[in-house]
Amino acid sequence: MELADRTVGFLLTLISLSIFTYYTFWVIILPFVDDDHFVHKYFLPREYAILIPVSAGVALLSFLSIFIGFVMLKSKKKVA
Repeated sequence: MELADRTVGFLLTLISLSIFTYYTFWVIILPFVDDDHFVHKYFLPREYAILIPVSAGVALLSFLSIFIGFVMLKSKKKVA
């Protein structure tokens, strides 16, 4: 079981590091590269650099709020 946990942890770390590197290159370095350079075809337009994290944050906060609401309603029914 320990090997499976370490493998999952390694994969999650690798995925997180890859996403961080991609996003950092996209947001910080790419604006300084010429628009006709070939590397631009590997990235979405710059507007998505803000739109994607904001959408993910709103979705995360929404699901978290719904979960907390359900837990509060469930615990209120147990008390009553």
